[in-house]
Amino acid sequence: MNEFLKGILDGINGLFNNYGWSIMAFTLLIRLCLTPFDYKSRVSMRKMNALQPEVAKLQKKYGKDQEKLNLKMSELYKRNHVSPMSSCLPLLLSMPILFAMFGAMRAIANEQMVAQTFDILLGNAPVMEPWLWIKNLWMPDSPFAPTWPDLSSLQMVSADVWASSFANLAPEARDTIATLLNVDPLVCFSGDHLKETINAIHTTMSSMPAYAEQVAKLPGWSFNLLIAQLDVNVHFNGLFILPLVAASSQMLMTKLQPTAPAANGTNQKPAGGGFMKWFFPLFSLYICAGQNAGFSLYWVTANLLSMVQTVVINRYLDHKEKLAGPATVDSTGADSLK
Repeated sequence: MNEFLKGILDGINGLFNNYGWSIMAFTLLIRLCLTPFDYKSRVSMRKMNALQPEVAKLQKKYGKDQEKLNLKMSELYKRNHVSPMSSCLPLLLSMPILFAMFGAMRAIANEQMVAQTFDILLGNAPVMEPWLWIKNLWMPDSPFAPTWPDLSSLQMVSADVWASSFANLAPEARDTIATLLNVDPLVCFSGDHLKETINAIHTTMSSMPAYAEQVAKLPGWSFNLLIAQLDVNVHFNGLFILPLVAASSQMLMTKLQPTAPAANGTNQKPAGGGFMKWFFPLFSLYICAGQNAGFSLYWVTANLLSMVQTVVINRYLDHKEKLAGPATVDSTGADSLK
């Protein structure tokens, strides 16, 4: 799935010639594909809300017999063509896509970052992928991240990416890099030698004036957070906008998302709801602060599009219900929501 999404994104980039705009276009495409499922989910939740008077009657009549109550609830939902699980369908579909997109973004970022690293070693200016305020889309959108690849970013690249990228270089370039690093080109990026080679790469680049200037820290701008020390770079890569927008949009999404009644008809708030309200925004902030700006852009775009989609669908359903009149539930199973 990762390679499939990566191939689609690369194809879109052939049209836009910029991965930033390509990521946004690809995210829009994904949201459009998920729209029918999201619409069906919201219709189902409204149907379930319309059934609450009947649910209350069943709870009052069979409240002491949980097995009987569950059976009657199931019959009620079946007669009215309502599936409690349908409200979870968009999440079940979007989460695997999110994880696959994370893998695709990481694969593209790693390939681009390794290519930039080899350019630096060969004495060439690395080709950046800018987008608006971000100078290099394959590094985090943060004043604590340099524009050029640093040691921590290089250490996140797997051996297979290093090996394949190295093999794709011209023979002369491979020989030059192997000689510069004093490594065996046949095994230097294998699992056993990878850490040693990456350290040699970083040491060699650090001795280059151009690289040292790009990754230099701004004196007096160091923050000790106990679990990590953050240093502002002289040539920082971003303004930390995407991580902040990711967290704030995640919080707004939580407020916009309607809550469907539980399958047993109860209206009680789920345990830990307050925790989850803050967990997802903080998790978004953490992920987008440490990952490449390309993935952060995908996360933010997906959140913003999801909010717009939520507002549009809710207004359409409100208008539709207003024209049709209040929803009614027939004891034999017919209701007015379609």
